[in-house]
Amino acid sequence: MIGRVVAGVLVVAGISGIAAMEQQTPPQLATAIDQLVSFDFATRTEAARIVRRTPAAEAVPALAAAARDHKDGYVRYRALVLLAGYGDASAGSTMRMLIEDPNDRVRAVTYGWFEHHPNPQVVSVLIAALDREQSEYVRPALTRALAASHVEPDARRALAPLILRGEDHFRGSVIEALGDYQASWARAAIADVATLDGPLQDDAVLALGKIGDRASLPVLAGLQKSGGPELQPSLAAASCLITKDCQAHVDYLSKTLVFAASDQQYQTLLRSAAFALSALASRGDRQPLTILLEVGEPSKDPVRAAIALAVGRVALRNPDLLLDVLETHKTLDQAGDLLLDAFDMLSEDFDEERFFVAIRRAYWAAPEDSARRRVAQALIDKLEF
Repeated sequence: MIGRVVAGVLVVAGISGIAAMEQQTPPQLATAIDQLVSFDFATRTEAARIVRRTPAAEAVPALAAAARDHKDGYVRYRALVLLAGYGDASAGSTMRMLIEDPNDRVRAVTYGWFEHHPNPQVVSVLIAALDREQSEYVRPALTRALAASHVEPDARRALAPLILRGEDHFRGSVIEALGDYQASWARAAIADVATLDGPLQDDAVLALGKIGDRASLPVLAGLQKSGGPELQPSLAAASCLITKDCQAHVDYLSKTLVFAASDQQYQTLLRSAAFALSALASRGDRQPLTILLEVGEPSKDPVRAAIALAVGRVALRNPDLLLDVLETHKTLDQAGDLLLDAFDMLSEDFDEERFFVAIRRAYWAAPEDSARRRVAQALIDKLEF
């Protein structure tokens, strides 16, 4: 059931009632937008729900105006996040207008937008921003936007030195992004990073797997012999991604996750195995996500936190796979709790909004009495969007 308060009256909507809610125009849209900054979680959550359920003809111009001009910087940020859910025709011009805004959070949203809506015309703006964006919150979003445009020669020239130079946190985000976008031109430099012990080794190994070039297999084979136990899960996932011969690797990762979850001495190995399984699931493999859910649902912290983060990463990167798995999952409520924990830790508003949009779209596309609509409804209820 979906419940909300409109003009002091509780409105409850089940599967059939959500349609009526979508067609309503909640009163005082401006008030709801103002409440996006409320210190009270229930108030700001309900405000976002009201905005999402306002017809686009009213919500889009109100959100665009708030993103540009609202007196509260956090409201500007949240309004822009919500506006992103309405698609390119509604949000694109506002994103372009605000890409050099003084508000760090606002800029981060625009960078996230142009990651998923690459535009050759903004590449020069993104490159220019590399010299000034040094925030741990903002710079990864910027480099991911550039990585999404890596086919552009200027973007490639700007990104190449960042693989081997700079702070580890920033280099890690570059390496991960280049793997995600299968930047084969970066393979050799990333392979050099993969051979070095340190915090970037897992990111580099998995990036090689995502790029998918068999030329990386000798590097991975050498690391399987010389690398420590905590590196082996990433090597298994990378080998699976390159060779597509995955069952033995997935079985190993499953056993490693169960073993590490049983003993708190192996937290590093646990995180490595969960991270590796999430990488495979994000690429569309159901079994790794099923394993993460089965081990994670009954677990307690600190095991639960590590696995929840892995499940959250899969959900944000591949919501359709999550729906596919949950359609036949026996413990849907527990899976929702694990996902709720993940989103609480991740706090990635822009990506979470994209997830919400995908789930709502799936809800409407599914037949009324289908398992998919039931799962989408359960996620809407659990995550309160």
